[in-house]
Amino acid sequence: MTNKIQLPDERNAGILVNINGKLFPREEARVSVFDSVVQGGDAVWEGVRIYDGKVFMLEEHLDRLFDSAHAMAFANVPSRASVREAIFDTLNANGMYDEAHIRLTLTRGEKVTSGMSPVFNQSGCTLIVLAEWKKPVYKTSGISLITSSIRRNNPSSIDSKIHHNNLINNILAKIEANLAGVDDAVMLDMMGFVSETNATNLFFIKNDQVKTPHADSCLPGITRRNVIRICHQQGIPLTERNISISEMYTADEVFTTGTMGELSPVLKIDGRVIGNGKPGPVTHRIQEAYRAMTQNEGVTIPRR
Repeated sequence: MTNKIQLPDERNAGILVNINGKLFPREEARVSVFDSVVQGGDAVWEGVRIYDGKVFMLEEHLDRLFDSAHAMAFANVPSRASVREAIFDTLNANGMYDEAHIRLTLTRGEKVTSGMSPVFNQSGCTLIVLAEWKKPVYKTSGISLITSSIRRNNPSSIDSKIHHNNLINNILAKIEANLAGVDDAVMLDMMGFVSETNATNLFFIKNDQVKTPHADSCLPGITRRNVIRICHQQGIPLTERNISISEMYTADEVFTTGTMGELSPVLKIDGRVIGNGKPGPVTHRIQEAYRAMTQNEGVTIPRR
């Protein structure tokens, strides 16, 4: 007798998933074993949030999706209009207009035979729109991190500016975090400076000044960009520079940023308590400004 699968949100048991413009029930949503995402993780993706009937930062996410596909030399890429249409169709079919998240994946497509070469791709890309009921994934009270032994790859290996599906090093870092009983893992670059976590960008506050690592070995996230914009708008001093491990430990405040988790205070790293072990005032101020941004900006979902 098998145990019943426990979903994080039971509403997702009945979702419809969009694959190449067609909607499938969750249990029937499949791609071919010949698809490039199965053959070699050959795909690009975006995570997009839905707030109060609007898709937040939709155009920015589509920009990055198409830039990544172009950098990966994808052929027969669907039009921007058709991707937008697939997103809206999926949200309407599921009745998702708030507290939802989309995993948008574009693969190189189905191959005619197994193998690495894109010459085997003759059918065009595969577009997957996976929308789920999903609140921010981290505890609002704060999270704990460790430093991973896995380094974040730099542009000489694979450029983090490409938002690709080859996430093995991130997954290995996440496994270390799971085994340590913490939420996520800090990943260092090849020089030993802080890069990001396995899933989010990082910000550090010392003496009311905000610092964040250069986006060299880390993804220059869209939420990261919005936090930088908030700091500039509110006159909060911010610099991008190399950050050492000891600077990370001795920060007054630390928080992570990402579409999936929004802004999350970090209370402990490698057993070191950050600041006074509670979410700090600068973090709270930026969180409030970000929350207002999510309510005031976005592309309205056309109801059908």
